[in-house]
Amino acid sequence: MHGTSPSKPLPGAVSRDSAQETVPETLREKERALDQILRDAAPLVVAYSGGVDSAYLLARAWKVVGTGMLGVIADSASLPRQALAEALDLAQKLGAPVEVLPTAELENPEYASNPVNRCYFCKAELFSKLEELAPARGFKAVAYGENADDMRTVRPGRRAAEEFRVLAPLRDAGLSKSEIRLLSGEMGLPTADAPAQPCLSSRIPHGTPVTVEALGMVERAEAFVRSLGFRVFRVRHMVRPGGELVGRLQVDPREFDRLAQIPGGELDAGFQRAGYARAEVDPDGYRAPVEAGR
Repeated sequence: MHGTSPSKPLPGAVSRDSAQETVPETLREKERALDQILRDAAPLVVAYSGGVDSAYLLARAWKVVGTGMLGVIADSASLPRQALAEALDLAQKLGAPVEVLPTAELENPEYASNPVNRCYFCKAELFSKLEELAPARGFKAVAYGENADDMRTVRPGRRAAEEFRVLAPLRDAGLSKSEIRLLSGEMGLPTADAPAQPCLSSRIPHGTPVTVEALGMVERAEAFVRSLGFRVFRVRHMVRPGGELVGRLQVDPREFDRLAQIPGGELDAGFQRAGYARAEVDPDGYRAPVEAGR
C-alpha cells in the first residue's frame, strides 16, 4: 500500500506557483534517485524531527513506500513542546504513521557535560533505540535526514550514524538543503521555508552543563520572544560571573526594527518569568548558518 501526496497544499503550506516549471530536470533526476533508494531500503524507519530535511524525507517515504515506513520522533527535554506538537500535526496532515520515542540522553554524563561532540551522544542514544525497534517491528533499515550540504560541515552525529549503519537517503541522492526546500514547497509542506531549529541544548555554550532546568528556561524564554512576533532568533543560556543567569537574545538583523520597538523592561520581565535574572540583547544579532542543516 502506498501513501499519496497532498492534492492541494497542506494548511500553513508555502505557496509554490508553477512548481513544475521551477524544478529543473537535474533535480527531478535526484528525486527519482531518492525514490529508488527508499524503495530499496523499505521497509524502513525514518528518524523524524519535524525539521526541513526530516519532514521532506518522511513525506517522500510515505508517498513512495506507504506503509513500508514508520516515522519515529525522539522526545526529551531538549525538544520544545511546540516543535513536537507541530511535527506530529504535520505527520497527521500527511497521514504518515509517526510514533514518539522517549530518549534519555540527558541521563548520560557524556552528553550532559556538554562537550563539543555533544550531538554524537544524542544521536547514539536515538540510533541505539531505533536499532532495537526496527527489527522488532519488521523494518530492515533506519534512515535520517542528513543532506548533501551537511558533508561540508563537521557533524558529530554523523559518526553515530555510521556506527549504527543508519542510511542518509537525501545525502546519497545528492540533494542540497535548497533543493530540499524547493521540493518540499512543491509537495505543499509548511517546512519549505521554515527556519532551522536545532535542539534546545544548542543554546547552551559547550562546557556549561545541560540540565532539564536550563532547557526549560530556554524554552520558556524563546516562547516569550516568539509571542512578540519574532521569527528567526535564539536565546543563549549564559552563566555570568557570580552565577547570574542571563538570557542572551540574538535576533535576525532583518527583525531589528521590531526589536527596537520592544521596551527593555518588557524583555526583562519576560525573561525573568522564564527564570533568568535579565535579558541581554546581542547587538550583532543572529546570523543563520549557510544552508547546512543547523
